[in-house]
Amino acid sequence: MSSPTRDMHDVFVGIGSNLGRRIEHLKFAVDALSELGACRCSSVYETAPVGYADQPDFLNMVVHVSTRLTARQLLAALQDIEGRAKRVRDIRFGPRTLDCDVLLYDDDYICFKDFQVPHPRMWARAFVLVPLAELIPAKKGLGGRNISALAEEQRQKDEVHHVGRFW
Repeated sequence: MSSPTRDMHDVFVGIGSNLGRRIEHLKFAVDALSELGACRCSSVYETAPVGYADQPDFLNMVVHVSTRLTARQLLAALQDIEGRAKRVRDIRFGPRTLDCDVLLYDDDYICFKDFQVPHPRMWARAFVLVPLAELIPAKKGLGGRNISALAEEQRQKDEVHHVGRFW
């Protein structure tokens, strides 16, 4: 867990939407995250759904947030943001107006039944690694490889289409 003496935390949050006005849901999330601390955003990418395939394509991006929130406080804030975007959790990996996931929280490893950081499935998902590589390409990830190398490997497997930079 994080050192109690640390004031600011470097957090990377993956956000995605595949229902309604997807880009507006992302903007809502970016605006809400900016209330938690200074933000820096990746580009937006469009990808096919993973897991439950009978749903629309997603728009995804990653936001770097510098915040004073603890990991648990951040999780609660993200769930509140999803709720305000009318997120419904009825199908695992199903369609959603907004999905916000803590990908990285400082260099911490956090493991609870309901919350794991680094995000346990991020290393196999191009829609996470490709935008994350825009923000922290040299940071070491799974197996000691840098994020940009992991992203390129996943990009070869999955179709990730660059939509543009909006924030």
